[in-house]
Amino acid sequence: MNFRPLHDRVLVKRLEGEAKTAGGIIIPDTAKEKPMEGEVIAVGAGARSEDGKVHPLEVKAGDRILFGKWSGTEVKIDGVEYIIMKESDIMGIIDVTASKKKAA
Repeated sequence: MNFRPLHDRVLVKRLEGEAKTAGGIIIPDTAKEKPMEGEVIAVGAGARSEDGKVHPLEVKAGDRILFGKWSGTEVKIDGVEYIIMKESDIMGIIDVTASKKKAA
């Protein structure tokens, strides 16, 4: 894929949600909510301030993030669905290594 977002935009691939509830009930595709968790695929160069300086983004490719339910614009690139959003739409970065250490 040859796509690079501009400025402070981020390309995100939505992670699939659970197909079962905690009680073991299988949820059909039509009743599932879209997950608000995703993986950053590509990031832009950064936001440009009024004085012309570029401020790099805090997220990087490979980060797992949490974003708002209605954030961004859904696009299809090479047959895969992605979301393009501004960095300000991202609520936080999920630290996967910390959660693995707690489980161990």
